[in-house]
Amino acid sequence: MATSLGAKICFTRSDHPSGTDRIAEAASQLDDATHVLNIQGDEPLLDPRLVDTLAKTLREDRDLPMITAASPVADQILIDDPNIVKVTLTSSGDALYFSRSPIPFRRDPVPELPTYRHLGLYGYRSDFLKRFVSLPPSPLERAEGLEQLRALEDGARIHVLITEHQAPGLDSPDQVPLIESLLSNCPT
Repeated sequence: MATSLGAKICFTRSDHPSGTDRIAEAASQLDDATHVLNIQGDEPLLDPRLVDTLAKTLREDRDLPMITAASPVADQILIDDPNIVKVTLTSSGDALYFSRSPIPFRRDPVPELPTYRHLGLYGYRSDFLKRFVSLPPSPLERAEGLEQLRALEDGARIHVLITEHQAPGLDSPDQVPLIESLLSNCPT
């Protein structure tokens, strides 16, 4: 279907340590690409307007190397689920940390402090992407299984767009029937 829409497809090696490394291999075949978007396959219900906003924000901020998105989550079951990645932010909306654990740990109740679910959508400046994948997987990345921590450990800025988009991602095999049901009800 993608080729019928004019998309180019390519196959990548199977030995990449992360999806970002895989995307970098595919992007290396595009000589004139200045920016790269990675919509992860476990996010089949992402709002296309969010993708557009992310791309526009990345393109307009020439100093921004990497961007992603997150949505507020209040359901404690989702917050505790290690399959759902959480992110905590600076006051300017940049990522401080990503984790499979609930973050921040709430020693004291702070009602105005939200928890954010990270969405599987990334944007990169091509020059940053090349440098990022030249770095070895970092200790935090290996501990959490989250490649964006490699960028943070190296000091990169990752801006996080906050959205109210609440479509579930495919975070575990038991969610397949739900996602299939939602996809079958999507307008074409």
